[in-house]
Amino acid sequence: MRLEDAKPQPGSKKRRRRVGRGIAAGQGASAGLGMRGQNSRSGGGTRPGFEGGQQPLYRRIPKLKGFPMVNRTIYTTINLEKLASLDANTEVNLASLQEAGILTDAKGPLKILGNGELNVPLKVQAAAFTSTARSKIEAAGGSCEVLK
Repeated sequence: MRLEDAKPQPGSKKRRRRVGRGIAAGQGASAGLGMRGQNSRSGGGTRPGFEGGQQPLYRRIPKLKGFPMVNRTIYTTINLEKLASLDANTEVNLASLQEAGILTDAKGPLKILGNGELNVPLKVQAAAFTSTARSKIEAAGGSCEVLK
């Protein structure tokens, strides 16, 4: 088989509709677009996203940086490097950190982040832990307790 022998199957190629070429052609006068109105005119129709004068979706949604999370929990965060100065087997929670002067203000529940090294075992009570923080606390011989 050669390239010049390749041809479409019989009946697969239809001739195009010649609209607006008289009443006998079946699509004369209005060319199948109806009598009047925006969509019967040449160049008719609206741009993509047009909603008939209603404020379009792309203008209704918030601009930039995604959507704000509804009822987002704001945590008071602290890194492990700040906890390294505490004594061994100390109970660490939000109140004890404020008493020790490590935290000055509490915006919400305590979350422990994993930056820094920890060499002393601590009993940490917090609302959330990052996976690296949890593994470093347990590797140092401490324990992690998640508070509700």
